[in-house]
Amino acid sequence: MTTTVLISGAGIAGPALAFWLRERGFAPTVVERAPALREGGSAVDFRGEQMTLLKRMGILEDIRAKETAMGEQIVVDARGKKVASLPSVFFSGEVEIERGDLTRILYDHTKDDTEYVFGDWITGLDENPDGVTVTFAKGVSRRFDLVVGADGLHSGVRRLAFGDEERFRTDLGFHTAGFTVPNHLGLDHLGLIRSVPGRTVMAASGRDGSVVNVGLLFASESLDVPRRDVEAQKKVVVERFADFGWEIPKLLEGLKGADDLYFDSLSQIHLDKWSQGRVVLLGDAAWCAGPGGSGTGLAMMGAYVLAGELAAAHGDHEVAFARYEEKLRGPVKVSQKQAAGIGTFLVPKSRFMIGYRNFLYRVLGSRPMTKVFTWVTSRAANAATLENYDAPIAAQG
Repeated sequence: MTTTVLISGAGIAGPALAFWLRERGFAPTVVERAPALREGGSAVDFRGEQMTLLKRMGILEDIRAKETAMGEQIVVDARGKKVASLPSVFFSGEVEIERGDLTRILYDHTKDDTEYVFGDWITGLDENPDGVTVTFAKGVSRRFDLVVGADGLHSGVRRLAFGDEERFRTDLGFHTAGFTVPNHLGLDHLGLIRSVPGRTVMAASGRDGSVVNVGLLFASESLDVPRRDVEAQKKVVVERFADFGWEIPKLLEGLKGADDLYFDSLSQIHLDKWSQGRVVLLGDAAWCAGPGGSGTGLAMMGAYVLAGELAAAHGDHEVAFARYEEKLRGPVKVSQKQAAGIGTFLVPKSRFMIGYRNFLYRVLGSRPMTKVFTWVTSRAANAATLENYDAPIAAQG
């Protein structure tokens, strides 16, 4: 009998795992709380060994067809004058794509042989020696051989199987907000960065020249803002950036009508173990690193390894989960270490540190430093290497 696997989360890690599970002879089901695929979102990039994975999946050309093709990022002062610039490789890697476009590509490559359930979520896990009985907020209970939490930083599966999020989450001292507005700046495959102590605004326009993707970052302790209260989140953003100056008044005006706001803390997840019985975690649910940690690519690498180890172990989850964790722990450590200090680099807390950061940008962006810079930004991406798993292998439950 084919092993059934329930995956919570239809973002990137979940569909990537579904892709490889089908390749290996498993039967995946993906449940997603949102009523449909999540569109938009910030851009994600791939580099180094991750490019090999995209080729192996057969989706690299699809990604290139939707890539942002972003150019350089220009750091400006209060008058909009250029003070430093960075080559596209710093933020955009070898190929960059908006999160929503990548999600759609992964969904299109899996929808024909994967069951997707939208508008529902897991509310209970009852494990026994033969499987896991899963209860849902809306649908009827069902039994699966294995359950995977690929549901992000605030994973519901992790909470049910491991405990409250606060036990495992380490906040890095910053919050971020992202949304899109009409491109009144006239940006064409170009990004602008403006910082004041404790706050940074990033505005960029890539493939869709009609809109600007806005990213706001600010230093902050924990905030008591409901995760699903968008209006409360918008209020916090406006309060934090109202006196920022530069182009922010018009960007905040656009925020009022934006329907794609992303708002959250910059945080990491640290777990002693990524599996509990027949339940295992993947991606941000297991090891969220934060920006600069090559999180999307590492999550997709993790999906490849998890499916490969399950197949190699002929569905023996205890063996497979242990091997999966053994192979990913090192790369995750590199990813989290690289991301841990990125907040103070992106959001310097003093004028002196802003000046020092801009100086480093000018040095790193110079032609003689290109190779060194590329190596530095690719460390996390190359920390995980691809093994060749034999496929397909029939997975027996």
